[in-house]
Amino acid sequence: MTTWTLATEAFDSSDASALRREYYDEVASRYWQRPATAEEIDQGLSGDGAEQLMPPTGQFVVGRYGAKAAACGGVLMLDAERAELTRVYLRRPFRGRRGAGILLETLENEARKLGARRMVLNTRLDLIEARKLYVRNGYAEIPAYCSGPYMDIWYGKEL
Repeated sequence: MTTWTLATEAFDSSDASALRREYYDEVASRYWQRPATAEEIDQGLSGDGAEQLMPPTGQFVVGRYGAKAAACGGVLMLDAERAELTRVYLRRPFRGRRGAGILLETLENEARKLGARRMVLNTRLDLIEARKLYVRNGYAEIPAYCSGPYMDIWYGKEL
């Protein structure tokens, strides 16, 4: 039986980089309602702050289904007790195999190790699957804690 394994990994490893690239491609393409170009993806990843997703400011996790890199996500410490969930992504062929919940649980545990007592996140209204995942895993809508062009709704959860 194939199982999930999740572990911390450098945000710039080959698997993590490929997953981050696919994540950006999917969210940008959905936002623009057309396929993102390679140049747009490169531009979006350039200076995206992923280097902060390592201790002590954060952590990055890669999930594998069997031997295949299938999922990723990060946590970024916003202050001494609050972490932000970011770059949560599962490759399409691996969706529906319970990996998303395991990924969230792993990311929450990593945030706790960094000292977080609360997890927050922001997302867009059109990312319906993500919003359902967060609510299903105990996240509730909260007031905006940040602002930006790609933020429509904010969620939080006590850890």
